[in-house]
Amino acid sequence: MIAEFAAAKVNLSLHVTGQRPDGYHLLDSLVVFADVGDRVSVAPAPKLGLTLAGPAAEGLRTEADNLVLRAARAFGVNAGAAITLEKHLPVASGIGGGSADAAAALRALARFWDLPLPDAAAVLRLGADVPVCLQGRPVRMQGVGEIITPLPALPEGWLLLVNPGVGVSTPAVFRALPRKDNPPMSAALPPFADLAALAEWLAAQRNDLEPPAMALQPVIAQVKAALQAQPGCRIARMSGSGATCFGLFAAKAEAEQAAAALRQANPGWWVQAGAMLS
Repeated sequence: MIAEFAAAKVNLSLHVTGQRPDGYHLLDSLVVFADVGDRVSVAPAPKLGLTLAGPAAEGLRTEADNLVLRAARAFGVNAGAAITLEKHLPVASGIGGGSADAAAALRALARFWDLPLPDAAAVLRLGADVPVCLQGRPVRMQGVGEIITPLPALPEGWLLLVNPGVGVSTPAVFRALPRKDNPPMSAALPPFADLAALAEWLAAQRNDLEPPAMALQPVIAQVKAALQAQPGCRIARMSGSGATCFGLFAAKAEAEQAAAALRQANPGWWVQAGAMLS
């Protein structure tokens, strides 16, 4: 059996800088990953099949349009594999769960079938976040997700991810965005000597999808405020199109203490702390 980890994707910043004639939005985002996520495993089987497991599997189906099965078909081969997706990340929550699963399936199946990964165009067709999730390390993501610039290792830090258990429609959030031609990040990102420098720089950046998402689901603002109020939280922001928010911490103990406090105060929220991968 071959297994791959599907790490949660976190947009530390997300600037919407334009919209193409075909409707796709242009982005400029600093993307990192947390050691919180799902697990995709592959074992021999005569046919291609998918089994769902894990605490968050209830929101998914094993139908043909499942993103993991679409990733398997992207190889263009008639080969069998028994794929198991152990789902821990909330579905449709702004932290790239489905895209991370697809990327993990691509990596696992490439090893299992001893094949190269599908070409870049095929990977992008699976979803705008799949190419960046294949990287699994800090990157600057631009265009519709196809322009990926690896970054030097960022300072060590911890991410506290919190989802209030509400769904947010990504198309609805983009429709509610008041303007699509917002300023990008600076042409060159500065070096970050420590986490304080990263947090200070992030404070001058944005997630342009945060205001419209909060208008659609006001509880997101409550999540962000609850994170920001935790001792040691350097910055709190929504990731992706929501509803998951993150808090950035310098120390593991601070992140875990904040996680315990938020779980106790809000037992219906999904709360997970993890190291920021570099």
